[in-house]
Amino acid sequence: MNWGADKSYQQLPALPPRQDIETKAILKQCITARAALAELNQAARLIPNQAVLINTLPLLEAKSSSEIENIVTTMDKLFQYVDDDNAPDGATKEALRYRAALYEGYKSLGDKPLSTNTAIAICSRVKGVDMQIRQVTGVALVNSETSEIIYTPPEGEALLREKLSNWERFIHSDSGIDPLIQLAVAHYQFEAIHPFTDGNGRTGRIINSLYLIQEGLLNLPILYLSRYIIQNKRDYYGLLLDVTKRNNWEEWILFMVKGIEETAQWTNSKIDSIVRLERHTREYVKKKLPKIYSRELIELLFEQPYCRIANLVEKNIAKRQTASIYLKQLVEIGVLSDHGAGREKVFVHPKLMKILTQDSNMFMSYE
Repeated sequence: MNWGADKSYQQLPALPPRQDIETKAILKQCITARAALAELNQAARLIPNQAVLINTLPLLEAKSSSEIENIVTTMDKLFQYVDDDNAPDGATKEALRYRAALYEGYKSLGDKPLSTNTAIAICSRVKGVDMQIRQVTGVALVNSETSEIIYTPPEGEALLREKLSNWERFIHSDSGIDPLIQLAVAHYQFEAIHPFTDGNGRTGRIINSLYLIQEGLLNLPILYLSRYIIQNKRDYYGLLLDVTKRNNWEEWILFMVKGIEETAQWTNSKIDSIVRLERHTREYVKKKLPKIYSRELIELLFEQPYCRIANLVEKNIAKRQTASIYLKQLVEIGVLSDHGAGREKVFVHPKLMKILTQDSNMFMSYE
């Protein structure tokens, strides 16, 4: 193999890989992963208000995917500024752009399939500037601890576009290969091509979610795969490099497919706990505040864990003064807590935030 860490990998092999990528171990892992995805899809379909999932789970993905690239913010900041262009720091803004890119990519699948142009649009949205296929030379990936060059991607716009065309044909090929295997292979190839000067990892991880939707394995962009990657960050980067060094496709594919299974199971448990908490909240508010209770009000508290008076007004739940009273009464009975935030108070749903941000799915009764 004509590869060296400090030399641009012009000979990056085209897809599909020449060796067996459908080993017995890989196919066995695909069976259990597909079952977990099917259960997640079913749970997402049955939740009464899917906006709860769309508004919350992609933010978890945005935070962790950004954190993989050492762009660190907090869930509090993300939820607080999700509908506000005045996020206080660059990391929060960039993570929120990730969430927007994921959602816009999801919506675009209704009009056109995944392609190089999709990747360009996603990367541009993530970075907040117009990104194009890399033209600069001398790009290298460096170990942050030792400053050692660990990989130098291919160079030359024409070559990168040629390799992206091959990548694009592979993800749309009717080869009979399980889509989960195709996802793992395509993700390696995209990261190895490294088509942009920045944002490649986040763009590639968004494409993973969109690919599962395109292939009919998911209906919504709610698979929180970056949680698994950040928990296994050393393995993630080590196995990516091992494909380049040794053609070790089996270990890489098993890692990714297992991650999809574990993440689907974790997300399914989260959805179940959110549904249980919503049911409990509905019953509690109906009992304690029957005069203000409405289905729309409870749904909003779960769509917007950081809620403002304006959110109630926009949903036609109440006029501004009445909305303020409603939220204050929800604070008084312990459903919400209020926090000062700029010009307007923010009302936080602590039990929901705890479920979203911690591994535990347990919650205490309001009473």
